[in-house]
Amino acid sequence: MHPLAGFTAALLLITLSELGDKTFFIGVILATRHPRRWVFLGVTAALFLMTVLSVLIGQVATLLPQAIVQGITVALFLGFGLKLLYDAYRMAGTTLDDEQTEALEAVEQREQGVKTWTNGAVVMEAFSLTFVAEWGDRTQLATIALAAVHHPVGVVLGATLGHAICAAIAVACGKLIAGRISERLVTALSGVLFIIFGVVAAMEMR
Repeated sequence: MHPLAGFTAALLLITLSELGDKTFFIGVILATRHPRRWVFLGVTAALFLMTVLSVLIGQVATLLPQAIVQGITVALFLGFGLKLLYDAYRMAGTTLDDEQTEALEAVEQREQGVKTWTNGAVVMEAFSLTFVAEWGDRTQLATIALAAVHHPVGVVLGATLGHAICAAIAVACGKLIAGRISERLVTALSGVLFIIFGVVAAMEMR
């Protein structure tokens, strides 16, 4: 397993899947209320920790017979891909209103009653909201699957860079582009990418 393969796969999958996700909008909303650098620090720290935990879980999975691990990986990628394509087919809207609404509700609930914010509190808010939102997300499961069949260091670096890119976009200019992101297009592209990785994983089965 070459680290570059895991790096490339994780970078592509995470960058596309996270753009317009709930964690993306959490960064967007927090950046309009608090200093951007502290929001970015909290968001990226949470996503890095989540990535490391996911890769560790993926490495534990490698203790199972290789055929079982590869079979589960193929099933996960193809299942997610088909589900995303089906969701994209049924979508009528063009923007990510649902994701944005869920993110806003989470932020409002967390900030209710708080009058003043220290830099540390902003970092912890961004960290906790992002970590909770990302737990159990399809990108976490995808990271676990990637780590089970690719070099763990490559997956960590690629996924971390992908998360950082999306977080930077969200914090720097997310408000400007949020209303222009097509939910159907992002979902469909993510579905296609998942299926591609599923097919590649299936071809590598022995």
